[in-house]
Amino acid sequence: MLDLRNIVKVFDPGTVIAHTALDHLSLHLDEGEFVTIVGSNGAGKSTLFNAICGTFLVDNGSIELDGINMTMMPEHRRALRIGRVFQDPMRGTAPNMTIEENLSLAHSRSTAHPLSFAPSRKQRELFRDRLAQFGMQLEDRMKTKVGLLSGGQRQVVTLLMCTIVTPKLLLLDEHTAALDPATAAKVMEITKQLVSEHHLTTMMITHNMSAALTTGTRTLMMDEGKILFDITGKEREDMTLERLLTMYSNSTSQVFDNDRMLFSKNR
Repeated sequence: MLDLRNIVKVFDPGTVIAHTALDHLSLHLDEGEFVTIVGSNGAGKSTLFNAICGTFLVDNGSIELDGINMTMMPEHRRALRIGRVFQDPMRGTAPNMTIEENLSLAHSRSTAHPLSFAPSRKQRELFRDRLAQFGMQLEDRMKTKVGLLSGGQRQVVTLLMCTIVTPKLLLLDEHTAALDPATAAKVMEITKQLVSEHHLTTMMITHNMSAALTTGTRTLMMDEGKILFDITGKEREDMTLERLLTMYSNSTSQVFDNDRMLFSKNR
């Protein structure tokens, strides 16, 4: 499904501030896998997502999704195959457009009329049905501008926009980190519902270490642009937070440098 082979990205090459953000990273995901990704600040997590999405071209290596080589493909063409939800609820939607207009714009990817935001009656019925299943009464606010919604409501709209046309890959970039605990839990519940319903191949960056070990099917820990650990199966079932942090410290000769990860067990 997703194959990253020997990916390299260096920022400011040839200067004194040159930084290798992705260091010969390789990764394979099977269809339907749900992978969580953890790592300290600067480990390369969001850079990895940017490389997959085409925010920049990699310096070396290849990126293949569902048999299509996307290594040199521009970002807007990759967006037809990849859904991405950011940490900031303000990103991913048009705040001055209504919920139904945002959803119509996303749904137009599957029609012969791209970038259309005037929904048909059939589309409105589809949007209402899909929103109703989340139990947030958003189906009754389809004429409301998205900018007037709460952060959690906006993330739910963004999730639906990303999945209203089933993507080949869903990327979740700390998409609950800016929400209060109760709202974050609700958004995660909806996320799991959508991933399961559509059998989505999913990658999720999180600073919630406990969630990383219990959500999905596989956990990656990154450090300095590399995958330090790839934990799955029985090893993942038996893994504890304390053991994972010990493995990290033993492998890098440093303690974990992100307190938010250490103290966000219940977030």
